[in-house]
Amino acid sequence: MVLSIKSNYFTETLTAQNILKLFDFSLKINGFSIDKALAALSKIQAKNDSEFETYVRDQKKEILNYHLEYNSFYKSFGEIIDLNNWESVPVMTKHYLQIPLEQRLSDGFTNGNVYINKTSGSSGDPFIFAKDKWCHALTWAEIMNRFSWYGIDFNTSKQARFYGIPLDKKDYYKECLKDWFSNRVRFSVFDLSDRAFKSALNRFKTSKFDYINGYASAVVQFAKYLKQNDIILKTICPSLKVCITTSEMLFKDDKSLMEEQFGIPVINEYGASELDLIAFQNKENSWQINSETLYVEILDENDKVLPLGEEGRIVITSLYNKAHPFIRYDIGDIGVLSKGSTIKKPILEKLVGRTNDIIILPSGKKAAGLTFYYITKSVIKNDGNVSEFSVEQLDISTFKITYVSKQALSKAEIITITSEIERYLEHGISLKFNRVEKLNRSKSGKLKQFISHLT
Repeated sequence: MVLSIKSNYFTETLTAQNILKLFDFSLKINGFSIDKALAALSKIQAKNDSEFETYVRDQKKEILNYHLEYNSFYKSFGEIIDLNNWESVPVMTKHYLQIPLEQRLSDGFTNGNVYINKTSGSSGDPFIFAKDKWCHALTWAEIMNRFSWYGIDFNTSKQARFYGIPLDKKDYYKECLKDWFSNRVRFSVFDLSDRAFKSALNRFKTSKFDYINGYASAVVQFAKYLKQNDIILKTICPSLKVCITTSEMLFKDDKSLMEEQFGIPVINEYGASELDLIAFQNKENSWQINSETLYVEILDENDKVLPLGEEGRIVITSLYNKAHPFIRYDIGDIGVLSKGSTIKKPILEKLVGRTNDIIILPSGKKAAGLTFYYITKSVIKNDGNVSEFSVEQLDISTFKITYVSKQALSKAEIITITSEIERYLEHGISLKFNRVEKLNRSKSGKLKQFISHLT
């Protein structure tokens, strides 16, 4: 394949064979100084603990002062801030950001000189956001650094990508072009049939993939297909090094299944498009938080910082985004920082779920929405019959379990699931079971395991 690219500065003809840094090149022609960003990140990481603490304190103060001076939206939002007291900085939720982007940009930034994208809307509060180009270059530097822990180089490593893709023509071809620059082959998560997986498997037989990257729920379904056909993926694609899942909860037994059927380590990442990569599983099997470009806090319901080891709301400050403020931004997730965390190496001990993924029961008791997932999954036999399911809370006492299976759940299985749910939660819960050919996914292809229709 040959691609000719022209700019005001140069004209080059690129071939997949003679360009070693095609991914870096694609960032540079879009105005993202990736070489400088990688060098800056390396300099940050070289700081000792004392220097790093000073760096974080100074960077927090700098980004806060910047937006108070140059961003009228944030200036009105942060009127009560005491510059000497970080906890006086108000927490920003997604609700505040659902106004036109132009009203949220800092002075000197326009739609034409920033990176613009939109959130997936999985939290129920979608919005358009912006990053200045230096901030976005640092985002890519962080991602490239973490992936390199497992021998992945975005310029040379070939990716098998299990993601969604826009269906309108313009965005579809835009994604295809990005896939080419990124040396990746995309497998759509909108078709998880055996026929689609057979086609994917044939591609693995003929391509030297270095890694798998994609939504956890879709990659799990591919692993189940391999198990049903008694196939270890690495035996037919020996070049595979690692599988990295993202965007959805990765459950322990699903991870074990993937590692068994793929024959490679499975690594979990946690990120947000409007921020950066937030946490990434390190070689010690811990979820290491990105402390270089983000500042992560765990807060209680009253916006007070919780001690390490306690569960609360994940609130994040983007230390470099000057185009758009994300300062003490409540991402909508609940988690726990390990007691062993340091300012330089914070560890996310547990990601509980989203704040809007809460079950409210008739008695007033609350529980994490994923409770249903764990209970139901533990009851359903591991015979490959039920491949996927999701749970919806329809009203205060009624829940619907929608599932994909080869055969409908038996009456005995339904009674057992109902009994277990009442045992773990409480009596008086009504369950509806709905068998379908496939589950509905968001436009991006993500699968939401629990949805509450309560306001």
